[in-house]
Amino acid sequence: MNAPMTPTIPLLDLDLLKTLVAIAETGSFSAAAGVVHRTPSAVSMQVKKMEDILGRAVFIRDSRSVELTTDGAFLLEHARRMLALNRDAVARFVQPDIEGVVRLGAPDDVAERFLVDMLRRFADSHPSVSVNVAVDTTDRMITQLREGRLDLTLITCEAGFKEDGAEVVYREQLVWAACRGGVAAEQNPLPVSVWDEGCAWRKAALGELDAQGRSWRVAFQSAHISGQRAAVLADLAIAPIPVSSTGGNIIEAPAHYGLPKLPKYALGLLIADDLNPAVSAAADHLRASFTAR
Repeated sequence: MNAPMTPTIPLLDLDLLKTLVAIAETGSFSAAAGVVHRTPSAVSMQVKKMEDILGRAVFIRDSRSVELTTDGAFLLEHARRMLALNRDAVARFVQPDIEGVVRLGAPDDVAERFLVDMLRRFADSHPSVSVNVAVDTTDRMITQLREGRLDLTLITCEAGFKEDGAEVVYREQLVWAACRGGVAAEQNPLPVSVWDEGCAWRKAALGELDAQGRSWRVAFQSAHISGQRAAVLADLAIAPIPVSSTGGNIIEAPAHYGLPKLPKYALGLLIADDLNPAVSAAADHLRASFTAR
């Protein structure tokens, strides 16, 4: 007897995704038609094709406005990433060499976990672009971007922090990290290791403990994820960190400790208004790199 065939997942053409992004950014089918060089009726047909493939509505339309549905907002996030991934790959072969300097901001944990490999690959594909990285807190990097001292920056958003205009490029679960075989999670008040008061992870974690009615104390504070990891490894405290930062003797605290579930956090991308080809290429590379994770 032949094994049942696995249903084939349909593919969404990049042209459809490009139209979705254009509608979301312009706010109307007619304006989007000009962006993608199609007629408004052709744009409507593309949207219908998308919705037929997905079996879900992606826009709420009336005579005066166009808004994304929840499913449409989810698709928009992935559409931007897929388009960036395509641009990043094709640019290596067909785009004239780009020159310039890009000033990039990034949180400490992002610089440690992600940026080294990402920037190495970007240097391979764009050897004439220099990237200068500034590692700082989210609030300070937003200020630097607005003051013209950064061209683009990755920031921590959601999980207690929201910056309007940030394009989400990556989401990950926060967990309570503990030392394997440690006893910090048994103590009362609970010793926690956190960042400074402007940190989204700190706000999310301590807020969840307060909501649970759990007594806690800040036993260790550091502006660097390496400091959080050191405190956990020494069994001085537990810490809210991304699940990808666990490993070895740093584990997710076992469920029997009854710690509150933490939310997912997001990395957002903010770009200065005076976009140039070098900054645009770096932004596309970051989007594509996070998509591939």
